[in-house]
Amino acid sequence: MASNRHLGRIVALQTLYEYDFRSRCNDVPEVDELVERHISRYTDTIDDMSFVEGLIRGVIEKADELDKRIQPLAKDWPLEQIARIDHMILRLAFYELFDLDNADIPPKVTINEAVELAKSFGADKSSKFINGVLGSAWRAEHPDDESNKKPAKSQETEVESEVDSETETTTSIVEDEVSSEDKS
Repeated sequence: MASNRHLGRIVALQTLYEYDFRSRCNDVPEVDELVERHISRYTDTIDDMSFVEGLIRGVIEKADELDKRIQPLAKDWPLEQIARIDHMILRLAFYELFDLDNADIPPKVTINEAVELAKSFGADKSSKFINGVLGSAWRAEHPDDESNKKPAKSQETEVESEVDSETETTTSIVEDEVSSEDKS
């Protein structure tokens, strides 16, 4: 069942995107028709249709509440300026993280799935933006959760230094090989 939840999230995202797009054009679609049309294509593929339908209906129902929670975490970006697809991914993930009942989905899975959606459907930097907003939201709501602590700056710097030195070593080896080939 959980193996195809990724596809379910994609279907939910597509449905929410259409709903939002049409609503902004003053062509508010009938939710039941929209849900039926989008999920009926996947009845043979997605085992847990109630999960997908719950995401869609929950996000539509709580859109204003979700936006009120998202906006303070994206201070430099008014919601109207966030790409529509990124906005829908954030709504979907916020709903799944904080409002979905009885899902038993680890927060890291939800955040990772949102990042993957952003990589697939968003712009180049969408995944970093989505990851940052969701990580901040989770840490703010669960400050005592040790599994979500960011690494200390010194640890990040050490890792970055190791990566930089490995990159420099690889680069110098490649440059040496290229220059020795030029000599022959």
